[in-house]
Amino acid sequence: MIRQIDARGLAADGQRVDYGALVPRADFDVAAATERVRPICEAVRLYGHDELVRQAAVFDGVDIDRVRVPAASLREALDVVDPALRTSLEESTARLRITCRAELPSDVVTEVSAGGFVTQRNVPVGRVGLYVPAQTAPLVSSVLMNVVPAQVAGVTSLALASPAQKEHGGLPHPTILAACALLGVDEVYAAGGAAAIAMFAYGYRHDDDVCAPVDLVTGPANVYGVAAKRLLRGVVGIDSEAGPTEIAILADAAADPAYLAADLISQAEHDVLAAAVLVTDSPELIQAVLDELDRQVAATKHVERIRASLAGRQSALVLVDDLDQGEELANAYAAEHLEVHTVDAPERAARVRNAGAVFVGPYAPVALGDYCAGSNHVLPTAGCACHSSGLSVRAFLKTVQVVNYSQSALDDVARDVVTLAEAEDLPAHGDAIRVRLDPR
Repeated sequence: MIRQIDARGLAADGQRVDYGALVPRADFDVAAATERVRPICEAVRLYGHDELVRQAAVFDGVDIDRVRVPAASLREALDVVDPALRTSLEESTARLRITCRAELPSDVVTEVSAGGFVTQRNVPVGRVGLYVPAQTAPLVSSVLMNVVPAQVAGVTSLALASPAQKEHGGLPHPTILAACALLGVDEVYAAGGAAAIAMFAYGYRHDDDVCAPVDLVTGPANVYGVAAKRLLRGVVGIDSEAGPTEIAILADAAADPAYLAADLISQAEHDVLAAAVLVTDSPELIQAVLDELDRQVAATKHVERIRASLAGRQSALVLVDDLDQGEELANAYAAEHLEVHTVDAPERAARVRNAGAVFVGPYAPVALGDYCAGSNHVLPTAGCACHSSGLSVRAFLKTVQVVNYSQSALDDVARDVVTLAEAEDLPAHGDAIRVRLDPR
């Protein structure tokens, strides 16, 4: 079901080991997909609404006559949503708002000299397009994870897109619509994949229906949506190029194999390309996890999808010499989600440098973070956690530097500015200083 890798002794001769390549990722060729989505995005740019309608028929198999979801459909979705689901959505939202408000940065004013001030002012992005996929499952939690930090950041114009669903009359999935209504997002579009990203980048006008271009697009997508993000970056800002989801677990002999197997399965459930990796120094734990996987996978709903994910090149049970080697491997792999199941889990988790999110101990599974931990589940994948962060309030803010100098403060530093301008052979820069200081 899942391959095993024996990494013991790899560093015995003192040579550097490329642990990041030990467990390869699934094939996710964004470059190839970019050429496939180029004509799709160009058609949306040229023909707008009509092209979005055409693509809904081609890619989603449903005929629609308008892309924007009527306000009445949003209200109806919330009215009929299961009360237990609404309560859970409200709880998840409340927890996420707490952490988002806590991370909201304050402006920083620095007096760099007498009368010379520089202010780092945090300004929300003006308009944001949020994408919520629904090809494999209606990811209603992604509505919360995108909308809440944007709202806390102060974004005043939010639009959300999710694919048209044939079984729901050409509208996005009703749970997604209910979440939008619950959060007060009233601009929602039935558009999927690359077409939705292009719609956000270029906007459209159709009779009295207008989708204005956005400044930033966020949210996970399949390879074609990611390719559209890459293609249109520069036309519009993007959050990241997130690939298939992944979980890595660092565990010792004391870990509960039933917990570990359940957590590996939970991420494999997302996608046949999802990665599930266990790193341990215990051969006995590996065998116990294999036994649990055999038992638990057979009892799950999405057996074929999970088996394909676990059997893929991106998933493995890795045996290491000791947990220090395991830490090195985990940091090199830079997983989207990293669980630490060791007797000293807090201490080892504190040493993790590269992970989208770290889950400490037996009672903090990734599934908690997917929904109700208060953390955000839109995280860097494919090793990008070594340089990138997950979605947060900061993703929806930009810093504006405000420079305020008095005449005397400019006098104090004028000579240095002129000197540096002359060193770069930009004399007009120096003249812009001199004209303010020389009597006229």
